[in-house]
This record gives sequence, structure tokens and C-alpha cells, in this order.
Amino acid sequence: MANDLPRQATVQCLSRSGIHRMAYVEWGEPDNPKVLVCVHGLTRVGRDFDRLAQALADRYRVVCPDVVGRGRSDWLRDPSDYALPQYVADMVTLIARLGVDSVHWLGTSMGGLIGLALAGQPGSPIKRLVLNDVGPKINPEAVERIGDYVGKPVRFATLEEAVDYITLISLGFGLRDRDEWREITRSVLKPDGDGFTVHYDLKLGLPIKAMTPQLAAASEAALWKLYDQIQCPTLLIRGENSDLLSRETAAAMTQRGPRAKLVEFPGVGHAPMFFDRAQIATVREFLLAG
Repeated sequence: MANDLPRQATVQCLSRSGIHRMAYVEWGEPDNPKVLVCVHGLTRVGRDFDRLAQALADRYRVVCPDVVGRGRSDWLRDPSDYALPQYVADMVTLIARLGVDSVHWLGTSMGGLIGLALAGQPGSPIKRLVLNDVGPKINPEAVERIGDYVGKPVRFATLEEAVDYITLISLGFGLRDRDEWREITRSVLKPDGDGFTVHYDLKLGLPIKAMTPQLAAASEAALWKLYDQIQCPTLLIRGENSDLLSRETAAAMTQRGPRAKLVEFPGVGHAPMFFDRAQIATVREFLLAG
């Protein structure tokens, strides 16, 4: 089977300041017309979905990009372009490269917002949508927490030192043991002399630091408008202890727009990582229901 190991590829995308490459990995049969796009959170990478992708590769061609500025992808020349419009445009280019007219989509946190913004467009290629612990309204306390570490230079002398750091800033993932934390740490490191540093452009933190209450309110209104335009079946996943997606926002999302089906995963916060078989089963059941 072609799903034993992922295939690596890149696609050329356009920003206001030139061309950049977006890297991605694929699982499953390369000619399968049924495509699932999985998109990661703010400082994560496509390899976060390895376990989920392997579990779904019997039914899907699973495509997991590194959003520009992260992982194997290029960094943008203008850091002000690290925003949803650029990310959505890049994903449209990726889907065109894949040669399919429609896709299913799973997005964690930022990846969910990208999916929401794309699914809310007229003629969207997204026909089934999973939003993992994110919605149009984001708790400002969570933004402040994330802003405390995003964009700060860090360096680790050893892998285990890096595991300690990633565990500390990502406790909401709810992973079960040191081996699982080590697995998600390796994918977000790059060698730096005799140690390691983070894999992403530190300038990703600039748009967060530039956010004002007025800009946040305008962004929320725009996202609710897009959400209300979504017409495809939508599953909303919430970590029981999430500090980013409130129960009130999740409940509102079940009553408007696509009237998402809400599933809450116990014992995790922001955001579930789909290492757990029950979490994977929930996604699989929803995606294949149609």
C-alpha cells in the first residue's frame, strides 16, 4: 500500500512580495480522488496529523501542509502577510495542485480558521468540515497566553530539554506519556549547531502583538459572517478544558450557520491532537458519514 510512509512535496504560492514554497506530506493512494486536507495550529506542522492520516489513508488521500512560515515551508518576506487571507490563498493553490474539485477539511485552531474562511466562500471546494477547538470568537485570555511564547527566541541543548518546553506550553494537548510528547516535539525542531531551535519564523508573533480590541472585534465579526455562509456538514470538536473556545461560543455555533455537530473530548484543553483512538474514530465516523 502507498500509505505506509508519507510522500513529501511542495507547491509554489504567491504573496504580495513574491513567490514562496509551501511544503506538504501526503498519505494514502496518490490517485485517490477523495482528499482530506489537515491543517495544523499556529506554531505546529503538518506532521502533527501522522497518526490520524495513517488511520484514514485506507479511505482518503490525506494531505498535510506546513503553513507558510513553518516547518519545511518558506518564510514570507513581509511578516504582515502572516494572516488568514494569505493562508486561504495558499490553500486554494494547494487544492488546485492536487487536481481535485472538492476536499474534506480538518483544521486545528489556526487550521480550523483557515478552513472556516475557505468554507464560507461562495463555490468553496470544502464539502465536509471539521473544526478542532476553534470558532469565530476566541477568548482573549488564550490569545494572551499564546502571545507570551510565540515569537520569542528559544534554544535547546538537548531533545529532552525541548520536550520539557513543548510540554509546558502545550499542556492542553492532553498527551498521555513522555513518548507522545517526544513525538510531537521532534517535528517542531530544527538543528542549531549542537542543539535545537524552533522551526518557525519568529515574526509570526508580530500580528498577534499588533492586535487591538478594535481589530479583534472586527475580525470576530468577519469570521461570524463567513461561518454563517458555510453550507457543508460541519463537526465542531472542543477540548473539555479549552481556554480558547468557550462553551458559549461552541453552543452558538450549533445554532447558526451550518449548525455544527458538537463533540467535546474529556480530559484535554486546547487542542485535541488525535493521538487517542476514540478521537480518531469520532473524526472518521463524521467524515465518512456522507
